[in-house]
Formats: sequence, structure tokens, C-alpha cells
Amino acid sequence: MKTYQIQIKGIVQGVGFRPFVYTFFTSKKINGWVNNTSKGVFIQINTTENINLLIDELLQNPPTLATITKIKIKKITNRHFKNFSIITSKKEKNTSLLITPDFATCKDCENELQNKNDKRFEYQFLTCTNCGPRFSITKKLPYDREVTTMESFKMCSSCNKEYNNPLDRRYYSQTNSCKDCCISLELYKNEICIEKNLNNLDIIIQYWNSGKIIAIKGIGGYLLTCDATNTETIKRLRKIKNRPTKPFALMYHDIYELGEDVEMGIGEKLELEEVSSPIVLLSIKKDRMTPINVDLIAPNLNILGVMMPYTPLFKSLLNKFKKPIIATSANISGDTIIYKDDFKLLSKISDYILTNNREIVIPQDDSVVRFSSIKSYRTIIRRSRGLAPSYINNKLTIPNKEILAMGAMLKSTFAITQNKNIHISQFLGNINTLEAENNYKKVLTHFNELFNPKYKIVLVDKHPNYFTTQYGREIAKEKNITLSEIQHHKAHFFAVLAENNLLISNEKILGVIFDGTGFGDDGNIWGGEFFTYHKGKTKRVYHLDEFPFILGDKLPKEPRLSALVMTFNLKNNDLIKNKFTKVEWNIYKKLITDTQIKSTSIGRLFDAVASIILGIDKQTYEGEAAMRLESAAYRYFRANNFTKYYSYFKKDILPNNFIRFIIDNILIDLEKGFQQDFIAAKFHITLAHYISIVSKEQGINKVCFSGGVFQNQWLIELILAFMNSDFELFFHKNLPPNDENISFGQLMYYLYTKD
Repeated sequence: MKTYQIQIKGIVQGVGFRPFVYTFFTSKKINGWVNNTSKGVFIQINTTENINLLIDELLQNPPTLATITKIKIKKITNRHFKNFSIITSKKEKNTSLLITPDFATCKDCENELQNKNDKRFEYQFLTCTNCGPRFSITKKLPYDREVTTMESFKMCSSCNKEYNNPLDRRYYSQTNSCKDCCISLELYKNEICIEKNLNNLDIIIQYWNSGKIIAIKGIGGYLLTCDATNTETIKRLRKIKNRPTKPFALMYHDIYELGEDVEMGIGEKLELEEVSSPIVLLSIKKDRMTPINVDLIAPNLNILGVMMPYTPLFKSLLNKFKKPIIATSANISGDTIIYKDDFKLLSKISDYILTNNREIVIPQDDSVVRFSSIKSYRTIIRRSRGLAPSYINNKLTIPNKEILAMGAMLKSTFAITQNKNIHISQFLGNINTLEAENNYKKVLTHFNELFNPKYKIVLVDKHPNYFTTQYGREIAKEKNITLSEIQHHKAHFFAVLAENNLLISNEKILGVIFDGTGFGDDGNIWGGEFFTYHKGKTKRVYHLDEFPFILGDKLPKEPRLSALVMTFNLKNNDLIKNKFTKVEWNIYKKLITDTQIKSTSIGRLFDAVASIILGIDKQTYEGEAAMRLESAAYRYFRANNFTKYYSYFKKDILPNNFIRFIIDNILIDLEKGFQQDFIAAKFHITLAHYISIVSKEQGINKVCFSGGVFQNQWLIELILAFMNSDFELFFHKNLPPNDENISFGQLMYYLYTKD
């Protein structure tokens, strides 16, 4: 008889891993123990069997939610065990864990919720080892009840019996509770609790039906909810949130009702039913069955952001309501999601507040995912609840060095390396307010408390005015550690290289990095870049033609300004000139003449074209002009079954100035009276053709894509159509193409570059 110790790393806490190990070894009559530690799950056993074959058998069918990254087996001094047991978790100073995300309600719990004979019938906080909150309620690691916000809820005898029964799926379920030891619902109006221990949800249904806006506490924060078929309420919600046109997300009570309003492929259906339960962007059907007001919910767009109920509370409510609801983050537009029980603030933006007495430790927005319409290519648009914060890629070599990467300013995240693990924060939004800055700091402090890292270096973006850059400088100075600046688009490039395991490739690789804004190595504003990567060396080999950059943050807010700077030297410029007053025209002409700063931003090209074709001169939210331009192209492609490609290029030859070339051709088409949708489609086709021509001229087979422009699914479809047969194409897999990947790219650049 020999004694072995097995260490298992990965997402192995809060997923029923210890009960799974217990059941396996007791079934084989092998004695020993299993526990959680800050360095993963540890097992010690006595056995005469071949240990490698035994552990292979153990891990053939691990818990559904587990992800194993590393296994370490070693023979230790012989010990005698009388049985197999789960022993008390052990906390160590040097944490080496991946954090378990929050999970949507599983099918077993959903069945219990609706079963009148079950003790948890209509209990709105039922969970098991396969579902429920994890990351959002964790105060410390390793993950155990006493270090979560479940600590204050003492289990009743019935729940305690389940918790200690190895044959029960709630065995060691840290979120276990029932009606006898419950998390309770409370209803508030005007900061005053009007009902404690709310059990009858019919009152919420009545409020929705009467046009009320209700703030409901979810897993990662409060959501503002209302009837998605009530026009006047939706208008009022837009006014309250100061959100004139930005689309709202919807929640449907089942997949069949959803199918009456949107087009849904198998990949999209499976994504909606995933344990992460994200918002999925889906195309709106022409003939909808439910009376939702899409013109108010998603103005000027042809996609809806939809999700399924991911908590027992939302499931119960939607099953009773039988109609879709708007479910949008509880905040004023631009602010961070409210997750504390701030009834004074919540009362200003809602009629009623449905809350509960389980604390949320850390805020999270809903994740967002999108699929391309033809090829069903999956793109993560926002990585948050259910997906963040751990990042797993076993093919990456991460040194045992603790590094902090601060990320960017828009769609910000931070990333850290610790004990050879990578942790990338949830989406933290645009850091352009004091509240957003404080939220960023709070989440970073929480990560530091969880992992206790001893940072050796801080990585920041080159832009000197980013809050994340300035805060990174403060941290580096305070800790007296090295600070390194990394160019924005190179970080994008290294992020997509790393996601596709290309950083150790011996082949030269082309990177197409298209976005709105990034501070370039030359002090200009980049955004339409082509890089090469070869054996750790990066080179900028091509870029969009330079145009004058004026007015800082005002430029992306007013697409007419992008149209102006890109057509400034055109002789017949009346279409653009009519977008400005005489005073504006004279001021802006002088600014263009005087500026020394240039830009190569594809994002601004989208804005300019949207202004010229669709007349969108100002936008109320980031990316509105580009989204509406994509929607116009969508209408053409759907009407023509995505088969007619009309590029402005007649041959694979680049013009002297691509911006001038494409805008001249657009203006000619407008003069000819062609439809807006057709011209918008031609713009997308020509841009994909442009990428193909540049790639061919570079003579490189492998091409990577990153940057916010590649959230545009029709552009991805066209790139696949133009390039798939001649090139190997690589996109992001588990991170968004937008600036959420910058922090990860900063890490990868620092670790792998030889520049």
C-alpha cells in the first residue's frame, strides 16, 4: 500500500469537485481525503493501483462546470487512512486558484422550482453544486461558505443534511438554502420597505402590467425592468436613464416565445442555454408574434439583445408574466451598474425595488455574445457575468512572476499574472467619470485581496491621459516597481496572437488591427493598422491614409466631423458643408489647417461614411453610427441572400489614397440615386476587399484580426468570403475583439516581445 498526494488546479472550487472525488474513491473503497486550498484541490490516498491510470479514470468525467488546467502527482511518506473524507479547507498566503464564475440556474433546480411537491417549490434562491452565484459573492479564497456572503445564513437541519450527504447533489454546496433558512425578498418604494419576506410575486406582475419600472437585484447588480410591450413605459425608462437611442436588452420567459420574434440558429440557441447565460444579439424577424416595440427598444437597428432568465427569481417572474421584459442595468447612462442596496439612488430611477438580503461583493454587467449570420462565427462582445474573470489557455507559457496590466480607457479591464495563472477582470466600462474610476479601483483592490500578489511590474497604455495609465503610474511609484508602456494596437495584436497560440510560430504573421482610437508610437492617433509579427519582432507595415485629427473626444461623438476632416480638400463639398453652421464651418476649417495631429482610424472612417450615406451627424452612444451603417448593409445582404458582391475595386490594386477613393465612389453612387442600404453594403464589401488586397501585397498566409471594428459581424462574413480560400484567418476566441482584450495583450506583449 502506497500513499500519494494529488494536486489539481483550474476551476475546481464551487463546482462540486470535492463531492465528485469523494464519491469516486469511496466507490472504489480507497481511503484518504480531499480538501480545498488556496493552491487548488488536494487529495491524499492509500492505494495499490497504478496511480496514473487511477487518476486518468477519475478525471474522465469530471463535474460539468469544472475546468482542469494542471495535475501534479507525487508519492509521499506512507500514511494510514481509515476512510475517505472531505476535510476542512486550508488557506495559504500564496493563492494559486482560478475563480469560478457565476452560473445560471441548472435544469434540476429549475424543475424543483416548479414542482409543488418539492420543499424548494417557488423558492427564489435555490442552488446546488451545478449552479448559482460564485464570483459575485466570494470575499476570500479558497471558496467556502464562511468566506462568501452566504456566511450569515445558517443552514436548517434539512439543508445541513443535504450538505453532508455524499449522494446528494447539494453535498458541500456552499450556497445551499431553502425556505426554512432562506434568503428573503423585500419590496421597497421611495426608500421605504413596504413588504418584508415577500413570497407572492403576483404583485410584481401587476406592477409590470400597470406600466411600472422595477429595479430587481440580480447576481451582479440591479436591473431595471419593465413590460417590453408598453410604449409609454419604455419612453419613460429612456428619459430616466438619459438613454435616447442606445438599445435595451430583453429577457424572455422561454426559448419558444423568443423564436417568435428573432431568427435563431443552433449555435445561438445553445449559447442562450449555456451556464453563462449571456445576452445574445439576434436578428429581428419581419413578422414578429409578440407585440414588442422594437423601434423603441432598438432604434434604427435590426438586432435585439436577448437573454433567458438566469436566476430562480427571474424564472418565476417570467413564467408568471408570459411576456418579454426589458432588463437593463440599473444606472444612469454612462455610470457603472448599481450593486449596493442604495435605495435612495434606486428610487430615483425606478418605481419599486425588489431586493434581497444577500450581499453582492463585486459588480458585474451581463455578458454579450454575437454570431455571424452565415458562418455562425461566435464573437464575445462583452465578457462579464458567467464568463469572467479566469482565463484558461494551457498552451501559453506564463512565468511565475506577478504582473499587473492596467488595460485601456474604453471597455476597460485589468489583468494579472499570479502563480502562472492569468486573471482578467470583468468588463469595467468606460473610465470617464469619478464613479467609474472608483469602481475600477475597488475591483482591483478585491483581486489583490483574493490573490495577494506581489507585483514586480505594471503595464500601461501609451496614452498619457488615460486614467488607467495615470493610476498605473501611481501604483508603480508607490510600490517602487518597474512601469512599462505598451502601444495600444500592438497590445491588440498580441492578444489575438496569444488566443490562437501563434506567439511561438516560426512563420511571419500579419495583424489587421482596426478600431477607433489608440495613441501611436509617432504621437498620432492610430486605428487602421497592419502589423507583422515574426519571432517576437513586431513591425507596422501599412496603415489607413492619414487625415487631420481635431477636437479630441468631440470627433467620435459627431460623425459629421469625421466626414469633414476626410473630405476637406474636395472641391464639391456641399453635402458636408450643409451639416454645419457658417460659424462652425469657419472654426473647423481653421482647426483642420492648424492641427499637427493625424489619425488613421477606421472607426472614424465608419463614422464619416455613416454621416455621408445615412445622414447620422451626431451619435448618442459609442458606436451608434457604425452599428446603424452595419444594419443598413444587413438589410441589403438579407434581401440578396448575401450573394452579390459589388466592390468599388475593379482590380486588386490599391489606390493612392483609400479614403479619398471610397468616399469619391460613395458620393458618385449617391448622385446616381442608389439606395442607402446598397451603398452601405458596398462600403463593407470594399473594406473587406481592401484588407484582402493589402494582405496579398504583404505576401503573408496567416492573418489575425483584432480591434473594436471586428465586432461587426457582416464585415467578418465578408472577410471570410474574400479571404478564406487564400489565407489562414484568426479571430478572438474567448475575449472580445474590442478594448477589453488590451490588458491581456499588454501581458502577452511584455512576456513575448523581442522588440
